[in-house]
Amino acid sequence: MRSHFILPTLLFAAVLGGSSCGRCSITPTELTTEYKSDAFTDVTGPRFAWINKSNRNGAQQTAYEIRVSKSADFSSTLWESGPKANGRSAFITYTGPAPESCTDYWWQVRVRDEKGRESKWSTPCHFHTGVLIPSLWEAQWIGAPWQAEDSYDYHRREDVDPAPILRKEFEITKPVKSARFYGTGLGYFELYLNGERVSDEYFVPNETNYDYREKLGERLIPVEDPFNEYTVMYLSYDLTDKIQQGCNAVGAILGNGFYDLVFRRFVMGYGTPRFFGQILIKYEDGSREVIASDTTWKIEKSAIIYDQMYRGEHYDARLEHDGWASAGYDDTGWTNAVVKKTPVGKMVAQLGPSDRITARFQPVSITRDSVIRVKFPEEISGWVELRDLNLKEGQQIELTYLNESLVCNSIYTAKGSGNESFHPRFKWFVFSEVEIKGLDSLEPSQIEAQAVNSDVTDASHFETSNELLNTIDKIWRRSMYDNMHGGVPSDCPHRERIGYTGDGESVCPTVMNNLTAETFYNKWIRDLRGAQIADGYVANSAPWQPEAGGGIGFGAAMEFVPLYFYNHYGDIRVLQECFEAMQAHVRWMTTWVDPATKIMESRSGHYFKDLGEWVPATGLPSNALVHTFFLWSCSNKVVEAAKALGKPDVAAEFSALRDTTAAAFHRTFYDPETGSYGKHGSNVFALVMGVPEDREAKVVEALVSNIHERDDHLDTGFFGIRYLFEVLVKHGQLELAYKIINQRTQPSFGWWIDQGATTTWEQWDGNLSHNHPFMGGGILWFYQDLAGVEATSPGFRTFEIRPEIPEGLTWVNYDKKTTYGTIAVSWKVSGSKFSLSCEVPVGTTATVYIPDGENPRKEYTVGSGRHTFKGTI
Repeated sequence: MRSHFILPTLLFAAVLGGSSCGRCSITPTELTTEYKSDAFTDVTGPRFAWINKSNRNGAQQTAYEIRVSKSADFSSTLWESGPKANGRSAFITYTGPAPESCTDYWWQVRVRDEKGRESKWSTPCHFHTGVLIPSLWEAQWIGAPWQAEDSYDYHRREDVDPAPILRKEFEITKPVKSARFYGTGLGYFELYLNGERVSDEYFVPNETNYDYREKLGERLIPVEDPFNEYTVMYLSYDLTDKIQQGCNAVGAILGNGFYDLVFRRFVMGYGTPRFFGQILIKYEDGSREVIASDTTWKIEKSAIIYDQMYRGEHYDARLEHDGWASAGYDDTGWTNAVVKKTPVGKMVAQLGPSDRITARFQPVSITRDSVIRVKFPEEISGWVELRDLNLKEGQQIELTYLNESLVCNSIYTAKGSGNESFHPRFKWFVFSEVEIKGLDSLEPSQIEAQAVNSDVTDASHFETSNELLNTIDKIWRRSMYDNMHGGVPSDCPHRERIGYTGDGESVCPTVMNNLTAETFYNKWIRDLRGAQIADGYVANSAPWQPEAGGGIGFGAAMEFVPLYFYNHYGDIRVLQECFEAMQAHVRWMTTWVDPATKIMESRSGHYFKDLGEWVPATGLPSNALVHTFFLWSCSNKVVEAAKALGKPDVAAEFSALRDTTAAAFHRTFYDPETGSYGKHGSNVFALVMGVPEDREAKVVEALVSNIHERDDHLDTGFFGIRYLFEVLVKHGQLELAYKIINQRTQPSFGWWIDQGATTTWEQWDGNLSHNHPFMGGGILWFYQDLAGVEATSPGFRTFEIRPEIPEGLTWVNYDKKTTYGTIAVSWKVSGSKFSLSCEVPVGTTATVYIPDGENPRKEYTVGSGRHTFKGTI
């Protein structure tokens, strides 16, 4: 039996004394609306959240009160919740008067602590609503008259038109209260007002399944329209400080993005670039005016003479239209825009984070022979900016971005004005080196590598006494950032650039444990639902691209990712929105089940829908085994979702399917003579499922024996590695797990690093892509086992700290931001002495397990605050 201790009353002394009229022990901070600190949203019942901070142990929120106003100074209030006796500080739904379209709102919260003491009102949090009523859109979809409707690949065109630029002038003759843009451009757009770019965002809007594509059925994997949902995401920019009395000019540049593509395997375009937007001007006198895109806008070809996501971007500065986005520019030589076909996708306020420049790198070396070669410290996705170049008119600079999968170039042709600078706009490149032709010399100050990716940040910090583990964590993070663009987690950022569902599913929990990924996955989960077709099948990528290969474990993202999201963040709305799609997908899975054996079959005729495991270390388990494992796992996740949502009938239906599938799995794949389900991760899948008690020791022994046969190296693909280490730890094989992760020879993370990897790779032998984050699913145990932090209820309202301490690892520091605040753990071993300190957020409870020599671990239950423990190993 475990001994159980509640921390002594002394630890809570700071909050037990004092008067109820004293100072509140907690302060509400970091307010968000729908996960964002300054949200733009079209959710009509937005949810509010905040993080309570305190310097006192045991501090608790016992009540909250929210007020909402249309004015930042709260001179009047629109809605007041009144005091609510509740400890929650997340997903509090606004229930006041229906939000109005295109309106600013501010909200505040004050809370009461465990003594009933009331805090001050928090710093206000702003949010702005989108166009909530479709009839309020006055804009038309417009584009270039020289471009037809169809994408380049529809007619196999190779010649690419220059990126279109659009402009419109308008007059302001009275005082302006506010001015705001609402709209989008496909594939990508940049907005300008009065000569200035209005945002630092790139690759907007988020990538989605925008529209029907007529020729999907002609591709290798013929998954055809209609899909469950089509969306086009739009943005909003506050222009109030940029608008001026008198004449104004608004402009936009359109990039092809994923909307208009030259033919390439894996992907298919939708149509030619188009723009849709309007500026809503609210005047001080209470009147309004809308400047909307229509055929009065002028359009011309820009100096971006070529942009293709899979090829490159070319810019000819001699073709610039100086002042084109400023008032008074002479556009008499321009033509009028024409109306373009409206995409079928629903207009949705952008859900995911935009891409931005997130990191900058200086060169580590510059060498010259026939070309200038520049090396940077890490492989990134983004581009190189060249600065302050003194060039002759017509001088052409060609940059070749070097990686192992897809070599692309960027070309700049100078206008000869002196001090010219440039970087691409509508394509990211992947590189750690570039070759530059056309320059005689280059100073370090004239070049910078810029990482461009979805604007997520580290939500955690992980560091240990083992530098190899630290490096594995670092290179995975770099690879993950490189593969986050447009709200889509890609397989690789260079060759395919596709949101493979299997890749996204396998690495998802590692991402959520380490990055600020709430808005990112909230958006991609909607893509997942949208990638389902009528019979329940979920495509191998979301958004769907027509040659994204995969199999049963890929569509399983429909069950895995929403449940991961719910458990990690505590947001039950995601389960509510996905519940029907989850059930439909599992029911589709059962159409592959053999009625006699209850095993999910392998169907070789379904090319690249039949994939089981992928990129193995040595060999593959059978497809049928992997498929059946995922049928069990997906049905089990529907059961979990049903229980969370209070749906007992659904839980009973899918429990029966889960149990029938498990029985068939054990009956079919277990070999009693060897005590094994097979090699290459087969035993791992079985142990995740749970084997009959009388087999467990034999199966663990077989797994360990398989690993020993591989000289204590892993022997899984990317699905198996997601579970390998946690299965070993759970079944008493911590030291073996630690030995595997420390290997430096093939196959191992260490071997990659010794070859110079700064990102994680696709294959253990180094073939194919050198920038694939999906193997990062296998390092989840760093945080859950070695640091020991794991949720025991959704959103980490309760969690445990149970560090595993392998021989040779002497300390671990880990902190991670959760829905309720930051959890921090630091443990250290010195001889036989063990010490651990932790930080528990307000609103949560931790159960901490401390080693006690040969005895069972001591168990402590603690509330918020900072705590220290001692033990022995």
